[in-house]
Amino acid sequence: MKKLWWAVPVVAAGVTAVRRSRPVHRTEDQAHDRWLTVTINRPPTDVGSEGKLPAPLDELAERIDARIRPAPGDRGTELAARFREPVPPASASVPARLAGQDPRQELRRALRDAKALLEAGEVLRPDAPPTTRPTPGGKLVEVFTRRSGGEGVL
Repeated sequence: MKKLWWAVPVVAAGVTAVRRSRPVHRTEDQAHDRWLTVTINRPPTDVGSEGKLPAPLDELAERIDARIRPAPGDRGTELAARFREPVPPASASVPARLAGQDPRQELRRALRDAKALLEAGEVLRPDAPPTTRPTPGGKLVEVFTRRSGGEGVL
């Protein structure tokens, strides 16, 4: 029995490899049906006053569906949005996202800005770099910041 100790990690690695190699089948309806959601620390009446969406989302109102509902546990309001039309798979790919051509980035940014406006009254943006001379680390951070499309996620 002591000689088979190595079999457990080998079998576990094999099972993991098989699971990862299986393609994930998503239909366009499933990808189209994905809601992007933020939780806002305000009552629902403050978030969706008079049936109007917060300013950043109101600019996208013709292209999105939105829903406002109380967050679980009485912890504010859930603001969710999704595009009405399916997002083309090519525009949701990693290269498109790195190039800033993923339309979901615009929706994510609008949700984040709406949350900031409702909770803090303004959308905070970072100031100029804190150093006056460029450093290798600063250049790397600048490249990644530019590639994130302003949404804070690569």
